Amino acid sequence: MNNFIPINQLKIDSNLFNFVNTEILPGIDIQQDQFWKNFSSIIQELDPINKTLLEKRKNLQLKLDNWHETNKGKEIDIHEYKQFLSDINYLVEEKEDFKINTENVDDEIAKISGPQLVVPITNARYALNAVNARWGSLYDALYGTNVIGEISKTSQYDPKRGLKVIEYAKDHLDKIAPLKDLLWKEITKIKIEDKKIKFFYSENSFTTLTNENQIIGVRYENQYEIKELILLKNNLHIRVLIDPNHQIGKNDSANISDILIESAISTILDCEDSVATVDADDKIVSYRNWLGLMKGDLKSEFLKNKKLVNRTLNKDIEYFSLSGERKFLKSRSLMLIRNVGHLMTTPAILNNDDQEIGEGLMDAIITSLIALHDIKKQDGMINSLKKSIYIVKPKMHGPEEVEFTVSLFEKTEKLLNLKKNTIKIGIMDEERRTSINLKECIRAAKSRVAFINTGFLDRTGDEIHTSMFAGPFVTKGEMKNSSWIKAYESRNVTIGLKCGLQGKSQIGKGMWAMPDLMKEMIDQKINHLKAGANCAWVPSPTAATLHALHYHHLNIIDVQNDIMKKEEKNTIDDLITLPLLNRQNLSEDEINAEIENNVQGILGYVVRWVDQGIGCSKVPDINNIGLMEDRATCRISSQALANWLKHEIISEKQVVNALIKMSKIVDNQNANDPNYKSMSENFDSLSFKAAKELIFDGIEQPSGYTEPILHKKRLEYKKINN
Repeated sequence: MNNFIPINQLKIDSNLFNFVNTEILPGIDIQQDQFWKNFSSIIQELDPINKTLLEKRKNLQLKLDNWHETNKGKEIDIHEYKQFLSDINYLVEEKEDFKINTENVDDEIAKISGPQLVVPITNARYALNAVNARWGSLYDALYGTNVIGEISKTSQYDPKRGLKVIEYAKDHLDKIAPLKDLLWKEITKIKIEDKKIKFFYSENSFTTLTNENQIIGVRYENQYEIKELILLKNNLHIRVLIDPNHQIGKNDSANISDILIESAISTILDCEDSVATVDADDKIVSYRNWLGLMKGDLKSEFLKNKKLVNRTLNKDIEYFSLSGERKFLKSRSLMLIRNVGHLMTTPAILNNDDQEIGEGLMDAIITSLIALHDIKKQDGMINSLKKSIYIVKPKMHGPEEVEFTVSLFEKTEKLLNLKKNTIKIGIMDEERRTSINLKECIRAAKSRVAFINTGFLDRTGDEIHTSMFAGPFVTKGEMKNSSWIKAYESRNVTIGLKCGLQGKSQIGKGMWAMPDLMKEMIDQKINHLKAGANCAWVPSPTAATLHALHYHHLNIIDVQNDIMKKEEKNTIDDLITLPLLNRQNLSEDEINAEIENNVQGILGYVVRWVDQGIGCSKVPDINNIGLMEDRATCRISSQALANWLKHEIISEKQVVNALIKMSKIVDNQNANDPNYKSMSENFDSLSFKAAKELIFDGIEQPSGYTEPILHKKRLEYKKINN
C-alpha cells in the first residue's frame, strides 16, 4: 500500500509525488513547491465544478427517462421531442455562424491528410512502433496481408507472391506519379543528370514524370548513384528505394527494392479507452512513457524471433533537393495525448475529505507538464515544431463541458508559464449531447480546436443509454443503417467545415476494427475520405501504410470544397430519430444470436481487462474474426443487452445461459495464452462477475460507461493477487 504526502489540502500518492519531482520537473524550470501549490489550487477550484457537471448529466438523464416513461407506447412526435430537449436545455440554442481562430497548428494537423494511429500509452513497444510508423514499407504491407490474395502460410519467401506485390505497387505509382508515355514496370534505370531525374527504358532512351514537380529530392549512395527517389502526392511523401544488392532490388529491372509510404501522420497516445490504468502505479507507467516520448529517449527492449531487439524513436531523414540543398523528412508521427474524460476519479490523489479527485484534471496538468520537455527543445527530436500541445478530450457532454475543459487548459497554461492557447483540444464527438450541439461545442473552444471526430462505437453506446426507457433498440448490425448514424457522420464534417476547420484542424473518422482484413479496408475505408475527413483511425502501422494509399487518390481539400458547396441533407431531426425496433418481430434464432454475440464480446474483452490489465487488444469475435476491442465496444454490447432486458425482449435466464455457454468459447479462444485464467471453471471469478454486472446493472451506470465496474474489479484483482 502506497503512502500519501499531504500537500496544500491534497494527499498525493508518494510514488506519484516522487515521480513528478525527480523525473518530470528537472530540466523545465518549474520549482517543485510552486508546482504543487498551484496544482492544488486548480484542483480545489475545478473539482467541485466537475462534480456539478456530472450531477447535471444525471438530472438530464432522469428527465429523459421520465419523458420516455410518460410517452411509452406512443409514436414519438419528432417536433414535440425536439421541443422537450430544448426545454430541458439538452439541446441548446444555436447562435450565429463563426470561424475558429486556432493558431500555431502543426502541418500534420492543418495541411497533411492521412491515417491516424491510436495506441495504448502503457505499452512502450507499441507506442514506439506507432510513432515510428510515419514510414511504412508498401512491399511488406502488401506481402503480409490479404490485399493481393490469401496470406502465404509458409515463412519461406514466395517469389510468385513477391511479383504480385511489385506489380500492385508499381501500378499504384502509375496512377499517382505517372511517367510520360511509359509504365513504372518498364524502366531500367533512374538517374540524376543536370539536376533532373531521368527514367531510362534503354541505354540511351529516357522519359520523365508527367508532373516533374512531384520529385522533391533524392538520397545518394554516392555522389553519382541514387539510393532513394522522393516523390510527393497530396502533401504525402513516397520514397522509392533503389538497391541492386538487395534480394528484391537485384531482380528488379530498375533495381527498386521497396517503396516506402508516408503513413501514420499523427498518433494519439491513449490514456483512456485502450488502457487499464486504475491506480497511481498504473498512471505512472502511462506518464513515464509519455515523458520518454516527449524527451525523445523512450526505449523498449524485447525478444523477437529469439533475438534481443532495442527499439527507440527514429531520427529524421536527411535528403537533398535536386538543386543540392540539404533537407530533412520527419520520421515520426505528430504525437497527441488522449486524457480521460470528466467522469472517473483517481485514487492517486485525494482531497482533505479523502475523496478521490477527477482523473481528467490530473491528466491535463501532468501530461501538459511533461510536454514542456518538447516545447522547450531547440533541436533534436522535436514533436511540435509550432510549440503546441495536443490533448484529445473524450466523452464531453455538450458545450458547457467543453467550456470547462477550456478553463482547465487555461489554468494549466498559467501554472506552466505557457502562452495562452498553447494547449490545443481534440473534441471527441462521441456523446449524443455533443453531437446535437456540435457547433456550440466548437464555439466554446474556437481558439483551441485542432481535432473533431466521429466515434461510432461510444456514440452508439450513448444513443442506447440516453433513450433507454423509450423502447427496445434495433440490433447492432441494423444500428449502422439508422438515420441518426448517417446524420451524425455527415453533420460532423459539414459543421466542422462551416466552422472553419479546413486548414486548421483535423476532421477525423473512426477505427477500422479488423486488422486482419486489409483488402476489405482498402475497398471500404476510402469512404471516410469521400465523406470529407482528413484523417481516420487505423489499428496498426501496416494498416496505416495501406490506408495512406487512399490519400494519394483523393485530394481532401477538393472533397471538402465540394461538400461546402452542397446543401446539408441530414438534419437535426434525423439525428434525434431513435433507432427503435418499433414492433418489429425478431425470430427466436435472431434474438439468441444477438445475445450470444454481445455476451461473447463482453466476456472476451473483460477477462483480459480485469485479469491482465489489457485495455485494448485483438479479441476474436463469435466467428473467430479478430476485432480491435476497447471499452467503447464493451459499452455498446452491455447497453444493448440492458435495453432488451428492460423491455423484456430477453430474460435474465437467457443472458445467464449465454454467459455460461460463451465463457467456454472464450476460454477456448484464449487457450494459447499462458496468463489466461478460465472463466467456465470459475463463475465466481472477478472477470465473469464484471461481465454480469455490466449487463444487469447497465441501466444504472452513468451514461452506460463501463469504467466504474471495470476499475472496481481490476482494483479488487490487483489487491488479491499482489
